[in-house]
Amino acid sequence: MLKILNGHIIDPANAVDCIGDIFIKEDTIEAVIKKEDAVSEELSDKYKDAETIDASGMIVMPGLIDVHSHFRDPGFEYKEDIITGAAAAAAGGYTTVVLMCNTKPVVDNVETLEYVINKGKTTPIKVKSCSSVTFGLKGEKLTDFEEMLAHGAVGFTDDGIPLMDEAILREAFRRAKDKPVSLHEEDKTLIKNNGINHGKASEFYGVYGSPREAEENLIKRDLKIALEEGGMIDVQHISTKEGVELVKEALKEDLKKQGFDDVSFMQASLNSAFMRHIHAEATPQHFSLTEDALIEKGTLAKLNPPFRTESDRQAIIAGLKDNTIDIIATDHAPHAAEEKNKSITEAPSGMIGLETAFALAVTHLVNEAGMNLSDVVAKLTINPAKLYGFESGTLGVGKKADIAIADVNEKWIVSENDIRSKSHNSPFIGEELTGRIKYTVCDGKIVWRNNVLQKY
Repeated sequence: MLKILNGHIIDPANAVDCIGDIFIKEDTIEAVIKKEDAVSEELSDKYKDAETIDASGMIVMPGLIDVHSHFRDPGFEYKEDIITGAAAAAAGGYTTVVLMCNTKPVVDNVETLEYVINKGKTTPIKVKSCSSVTFGLKGEKLTDFEEMLAHGAVGFTDDGIPLMDEAILREAFRRAKDKPVSLHEEDKTLIKNNGINHGKASEFYGVYGSPREAEENLIKRDLKIALEEGGMIDVQHISTKEGVELVKEALKEDLKKQGFDDVSFMQASLNSAFMRHIHAEATPQHFSLTEDALIEKGTLAKLNPPFRTESDRQAIIAGLKDNTIDIIATDHAPHAAEEKNKSITEAPSGMIGLETAFALAVTHLVNEAGMNLSDVVAKLTINPAKLYGFESGTLGVGKKADIAIADVNEKWIVSENDIRSKSHNSPFIGEELTGRIKYTVCDGKIVWRNNVLQKY
């Protein structure tokens, strides 16, 4: 038994924002008591010997959910594996993580899918996995959607590789039905050097780079197809202002189709009659940095899609504020130091992100941009849960006790010693951030406590 006392409880799923206590029996939340309401004598007696977390001065929220992570296992365990990836997730307040498929072998078959799921069960958090959309991520032949769902896949993606064949994408939406198809939106025919914005950054490195049109073109096409087919689309890691605007227009069409003409995206999301078919992700890195970081930090700041301009960064923040973008996802992408030490055009794209995501959200969205903390928490918890139909993302009574506790005022400098991921490829090492996860509770067990991974 566990009780969490005196915390500032933020639970957007249940519109709770108050000081209070949470009582946990085994793996389930038994009671949530507001401070102004007295704890019953029966409950007090029942929990008198329970382990106690004094959360005074801290926020208590549902465990964070990441819908976009790479644990590199199987096949690339020198970068990361499911065990180390889960440790990094726990350190970042994440209790559920959805893994991408670009492993070796690819998660396009039941054997590999079950390997990932079963190894995930040995970790302190909940590890889920998508199936790839196409065999071998080749974009040519669809996987067996029905079979992969039956064996535990939660959705479909060829993340890292865009689906260029329109007919394949249309059929994917039809087969996926109410499950999300998550899309990497970069038209590779327009890109000469990935991970480098065509503009100031490409000029600095003397290459052509990746133009914004590569993202714009594919988002426009894929939203159109999703609306026509009635598919559930997740537009991954938006990097451009044009991408944000395209999602906004598609959402308006989705609203009108369902009879919601004059409501905001935020209002619509609170209406149980509205089914949001258009989802979009922003990464903490894209709402925190611009292409200047690539010039300053080199390959540590090389990622796909690349960092763009300040106007793009501000558009992403605006999209998060008005709920055009409903999910914050890390795109946690570990790479070994020797890989990142290559030249700017040869080094792989990607950065780790699970352990800094919450702090970046507090630093740049709440403190810098004035975004409501509860709205930020929603994009890290209940919104990702809704995308995949998970039961988590809430502190409701009777729900699993997946909880993150954070000090939103603590300032800390990111150091390699803090990182639990096997790889350390982050442009935020050495940077001061505000907001730190102090405890992570998964299924009622404390798995992360004051910067130490607990035995499990």
